[in-house]
Amino acid sequence: MKHESQNAAVLNAPAPGSGGRWAAGEDPVKRHQILEGAKRVFMKMGFDAASMNDVTREAGVSKGTLYVYFANKEDLFAAIVNSERAHFVEAVRATLADDVDIEPGLHEFGKVFATHLTSEKTISAMRTVIGVRERMPSLCQRFFTGPDNLRTVLRGYLQRKAEAGCVKIEDLDLAARQFLEMASGGYFKYRLFGDMEAPPSIEEIDYVVRGAVRVFLAAYGIDRRDRD
Repeated sequence: MKHESQNAAVLNAPAPGSGGRWAAGEDPVKRHQILEGAKRVFMKMGFDAASMNDVTREAGVSKGTLYVYFANKEDLFAAIVNSERAHFVEAVRATLADDVDIEPGLHEFGKVFATHLTSEKTISAMRTVIGVRERMPSLCQRFFTGPDNLRTVLRGYLQRKAEAGCVKIEDLDLAARQFLEMASGGYFKYRLFGDMEAPPSIEEIDYVVRGAVRVFLAAYGIDRRDRD
């Protein structure tokens, strides 16, 4: 899907310059190779136990190549967090089409959001990030609160729908946070702390998100007849 197409774009990126070669540290294919290898290492071993040597072996690059792209383990880990956050945001942003009615739009957004949020990949990443929270305090915040994040994406969508007369919302930021909380159904916390071993089923997510949309529009929605 979206993540896979972005990866394909990276892998097929043309090299600049007259010789068709990338400058040291600028080859997106090599960078992608290193990040994918590092992700596997960090997920398997955790941040503290993992070493740059482990990353070189898993990624199939030399130590010299690794250090051309990333100065240290912290730099590499931060790049992974930023990359994963960007993919997460883009995956949910793609569901918010302005030409779709707000009810099905929020429903699709909520399903994609809850599915990504409770996936094994996201939960493993967040556990790893939390493990280094005291040493790298900005990382955990950055996953959810960067300048372009899930809340700001949803808030922008709600603002456009409010301007179109589909909803009436006084505090857009609060409304966005409320919907995200309802759509997650509490599953993220259960998954993160081990009270729920496997992600919820598609049917469970759909049921919870439909309820979230229903409650949200009961609070903020405008009857179609009133708009007409």
